[in-house]
Amino acid sequence: MSDRIAIMNQGRVEQAATPREMYEEPATAFVADFLGVSNLMDAQATGASGGGVALDLGSGIVAEARSGDVSARGTVKVVIRPERVTIEQTGATGPNRIPAMVTRSIYLGNAVRVITHLATGHSLTVLVPSTGEGTPASWAPGEPVTCHLPAAAMRVLPLDSGAADVQPVPAT
Repeated sequence: MSDRIAIMNQGRVEQAATPREMYEEPATAFVADFLGVSNLMDAQATGASGGGVALDLGSGIVAEARSGDVSARGTVKVVIRPERVTIEQTGATGPNRIPAMVTRSIYLGNAVRVITHLATGHSLTVLVPSTGEGTPASWAPGEPVTCHLPAAAMRVLPLDSGAADVQPVPAT
């Protein structure tokens, strides 16, 4: 295994970092999508909010993101990893909680992958660990739930897929 990796897009380096940095702090939507399942959403960054940026996710739903390009304004991409999202009972309230509907659930043994449709129109994949302590084995399609997207786990990415340190790869 390598202690640093680089992800390339059309012959250009999108990001070079440690595997952990690459997964937890992708620089672009391309990198976030390349490394496994990620939830990418379109949003409008509307202004500062607490320690981050306020995001209009659509349908009048506002959330906050505290990592990535929190100084961005206008159209952005937002990413959150499936294991960072939690599913709560329908009607749960509080910051970054969005009404949703379960569209599919897949029991994986160590976890349940739940596909939801947010009230914003976005599709969201949630990975819920199987703890054996009351974790539902599945959620039925059509079941209303609330998805909690913690602000610290929401990462704002520039709409442009090119990273700031994009470099051409020399021909060999």
